[in-house]
Amino acid sequence: MLHYTGMPTPDGALDWLCRAESQVSSHYFVHESGEVIQLVPEDRRAWHAGKSSWHGESDINSLSIGIEIANAGHPGGLPDYPKEQIAAVIELCRDCVKRWSIAPERVLGHSDVAPVRKVDPGEKFPWATLHHAGVGHWVEPAKITGGRFFQRGDAGQPVEALQSMLSLYGYRTEITGEFSEKTAGDVEAFQRHFRPERVDGIADFSTIDTLHRLLSALPRYS
Repeated sequence: MLHYTGMPTPDGALDWLCRAESQVSSHYFVHESGEVIQLVPEDRRAWHAGKSSWHGESDINSLSIGIEIANAGHPGGLPDYPKEQIAAVIELCRDCVKRWSIAPERVLGHSDVAPVRKVDPGEKFPWATLHHAGVGHWVEPAKITGGRFFQRGDAGQPVEALQSMLSLYGYRTEITGEFSEKTAGDVEAFQRHFRPERVDGIADFSTIDTLHRLLSALPRYS
């Protein structure tokens, strides 16, 4: 589970993570320089995910390894992640994935398991770079074009099909046939991870096609 710290300085974020009153913790902390610090043993629960869900599991803290990446995030203008830092994240993730036999599609961002409530590690996080290095699930996003799209207030079978695909991938999307605020939030979370060029909660062709190809690439659906 990848996060950004969302605080002005790395030292301030690390200090906060180590304070009992923060009620927040993670297994690892990755500095901008690439230095990695282990804060919690992997076999211990860390409080990094909060209220979240993925594939029907709601106690994500007990089922995941939390990695906090020093980055000011949206509050700080969404700065780029340094190359040295991403290289360290890749190395750390490779090690965790190998030792725990974590499937590529289970390498997630905080925004995936807590749409709307959380937006980290943000649309500037280089998921494609991680995938090309052997970490995480990814397909090249479909180009943004015109054509039919679905948004808040729409309803019908096509919306139900979209909701079903999001749910199949792992999002906690209610299958109602109505494009609700909750559905829009789930679409935004998906876009933030897999189609970051435009994050607007509107299910256009690019979003739906990218989601369909991700599902088709999974072993259980291929």
